[in-house]
Amino acid sequence: MKKISLLFYFIISYAMSFASNDNTSLNLQVGYIDPSVTSNVPKTPIIPPSVSLDDHTLYFDTPCDSCTLNIVEENDVVVYTLVIPTGTTSLVLPSTLSGDYTIQIIRGNYLFYGTIILP
Repeated sequence: MKKISLLFYFIISYAMSFASNDNTSLNLQVGYIDPSVTSNVPKTPIIPPSVSLDDHTLYFDTPCDSCTLNIVEENDVVVYTLVIPTGTTSLVLPSTLSGDYTIQIIRGNYLFYGTIILP
């Protein structure tokens, strides 16, 4: 009975975290900076970081310590870049950015990327 109560508690907590979260989760794809580098290829699938966006604020649900963040325009011009500081859980992007961009998070040879729309 204790296990069922504990399981029920976790399910409710998980559901409540989504109900109170107005952020938009980003659907990040996985790529490589240099596809020819094959050393240290993991045996398990690479899981992109869990990142969400609300207005101009990025929320990191999984650590991205010391990763490089790039915001890229349509013509492949990097308009914003930053090394994400250790322990960062949220990051405010410049309010001067507006429109459709590609977000890139670089961790070693891995590139996580997706589209964001900033108001």
